[in-house]
Amino acid sequence: MMKTVILQAKKAKEASIILRNVTSKQKNNFLLSLSKLINVNSDAILKANKRDLLENNKISNAMIKRLELSGISLKNISKEAHNLVNFPDPVGKVVSVYKRSDGLIIKRVRTPIGVISCIFESRPNVIVDVALLCIKSGNAVIVRGGKEALNSNTILLKLIQKALKESGLPVDSVQQLEDRRYEAINELISLDDYIDLVIPRGREELIKSVVMHSKVPVIKHVRGLCHAYIDKYANIKKAVDIIINAKTSNPATCNSIETVLIHKDIAKKVLPKLLEELFAKSVEIRGDKTVIKYSPKCIKAKGSDWSEEYLSLVVSIKIVNSYDDAVKHIRKYSSSLTDSIITENIKIAKKFEQDVDSAVVLVNASNRLSDGGEFGLGGEIGISTSRIHMRGPMGLEDLTVTKYVVAGDGHIRK
Repeated sequence: MMKTVILQAKKAKEASIILRNVTSKQKNNFLLSLSKLINVNSDAILKANKRDLLENNKISNAMIKRLELSGISLKNISKEAHNLVNFPDPVGKVVSVYKRSDGLIIKRVRTPIGVISCIFESRPNVIVDVALLCIKSGNAVIVRGGKEALNSNTILLKLIQKALKESGLPVDSVQQLEDRRYEAINELISLDDYIDLVIPRGREELIKSVVMHSKVPVIKHVRGLCHAYIDKYANIKKAVDIIINAKTSNPATCNSIETVLIHKDIAKKVLPKLLEELFAKSVEIRGDKTVIKYSPKCIKAKGSDWSEEYLSLVVSIKIVNSYDDAVKHIRKYSSSLTDSIITENIKIAKKFEQDVDSAVVLVNASNRLSDGGEFGLGGEIGISTSRIHMRGPMGLEDLTVTKYVVAGDGHIRK
């Protein structure tokens, strides 16, 4: 029998109270158990994932790439669960200590947020990532994945809850919203007595809807329109290699670049090789009036292309007259998720770090590196562009907050 939204929220709240007091060993046992269960049940998981792919055969190629699992991806998911054991438990970590002259000791200590709701689309690996990070950081979570990944998410949830049970943790610590009505999402995120934080991941429309209807604080990024700027002092080989990786390694992800800006003084040196490499990777190029002169394969960019998140093998390229013009363009069109500069000029690199106020700013590195795993966080529950709590890839510590623990000996306020 389907549980109501309010009942699931209450059970998550009860589980979160228990999780605050479980040991690091219990949490790590869960990680190890789930890692093993994913390996043992990989065939069943892939079978469920194949059903999702067959039932959603009209979705876009970008969506298919996000939805599809493989033997290799499952091994990587299992490995991530195992590796997270080696990360320190953030709960109880003392951030600072202040001892007053009268002996009063004031500590700031990390504590779980409580109950998190994660609403996402397509990628079935997300349900595992969310479960791993939430349990390790002492939080309960209710997930709501997209209908296109329902079979994959359901079997993965069964394994997650089996691992919870084997580790002596509350099974309701990780739940999937059972009411599949779209309205149920709005009901869940309005339960501010039970839900402490909402993290939406997916289409711009989904995230905006969550922000509009939630009575609970939301950490999000609305979209991933990312830029790479090739400065006039760039190393040509570095520039080409970085752009190719940032656009083609996985174009369906939010940290893939959508626009390349090139300083006019280096355009003649970098564009021929860059276009050659992009075309070799089957990338469609939409360029400004200068770029399209370099190849008849280039398509004239429209004004809307500079604000387009393609999430596919399409990229916009624009020649800029100066560093300031590049920064001006980024400020106007960037989603503030991750933007990069390629330059050998240290002063310009430092200036870019200050001038571009994105959650992640990279110098001579691919935007695709903007990831919790790559940053040594043990994974991520999402990449935040919100200006509260934290920004950038959200790892274990970002799923905790601090509280004050004050120890006295009969102290009173005078």
